[in-house]
Amino acid sequence: MSDALTLERAPPQGTRIRRRDAQATRAAILAAAQTQFARAGYDSATLREIAAEAGVDVAMIARYFGGKEGLFTEALKASIGPGRWREWDRASFPREVAELMAGSPHDDEARTQSFQFLLRAATSPATAPLLNLAVQERFLAAIRDWLGGEDAGPRARVLAAVFIGFLVERLIRGEPLAGREREVFVTRASAILEALVAGG
Repeated sequence: MSDALTLERAPPQGTRIRRRDAQATRAAILAAAQTQFARAGYDSATLREIAAEAGVDVAMIARYFGGKEGLFTEALKASIGPGRWREWDRASFPREVAELMAGSPHDDEARTQSFQFLLRAATSPATAPLLNLAVQERFLAAIRDWLGGEDAGPRARVLAAVFIGFLVERLIRGEPLAGREREVFVTRASAILEALVAGG
């Protein structure tokens, strides 16, 4: 019988049992890991809880990721999607991002959860080096390539810092801006982002 049709060993009581192919199993484990690492952090999240949320036996994590550190590294990479930058139009980017940041973090719970996961990773001595590698490879490199032109590397670093700062402010605020405050925020934030994109 193939892996795609084989049921994993019985997971803990109360855990969903599903038939899956390898790709779906891997994706379910990654999604559960992102949720657990965002909620509890690297040190407190357990492989047993991640496996239970994914609906698989804990041994499947070892099979696909080798262990907790391997799973964490892959979950980081999955949380930092370089493709998002390639999708943005340079002309509309400043205004679109400013309006996004004026909104609520609850408008896109999946992205907010990914960001919370990254914030937790940044504050842990055990995971900060892993996050640094993932950010260099998947975030800064993508922004640098998207920006292009002279001094793309340092400009990418400044744009990333500003972008992350906006994400933190929106997360702390927890609700959308309104009225005059929103107008001013969007206008000023757009101007800052436009200068960074243009290299001015």
